[in-house]
Amino acid sequence: MDDTGRQELIQRAHLAKESAYCPYSKFRVGAAVVTHDGKIYTGCNVENASYGLSICAERTAISKAVSDGYKQFKAIAIASDQVDRHISPCGACRQFMREFGLHWEVYLTKLNGDHQQMTVENLLPLSFGPDNLGGMN
Repeated sequence: MDDTGRQELIQRAHLAKESAYCPYSKFRVGAAVVTHDGKIYTGCNVENASYGLSICAERTAISKAVSDGYKQFKAIAIASDQVDRHISPCGACRQFMREFGLHWEVYLTKLNGDHQQMTVENLLPLSFGPDNLGGMN
């Protein structure tokens, strides 16, 4: 992605966290994913009193895109209110992202918009994915 696209994606992730429903953890997270044709989908974390039913921002954004028919992504930006460190996706989100490829970009951000760029493969090396299911009898 070029600098303008990357900055827009990061800004959209930070805006998405404003909608977070997190009455238990108070930890707001937003995500913005861009499709292969440039459409941006955003998501926020949505907690639940039954903690296991909570959904992360990354999975919300990707699910919204998939529900509109998208399954190929260029990049995702993840944002929180963390000042001293870049936000990092949980293991479930890393596996969820991996379902849609290894080589798309992931921008881990800080509150000030500073970011660290990685790929899904960097976040989940030696991962299990759709290609591992081929050849099963």
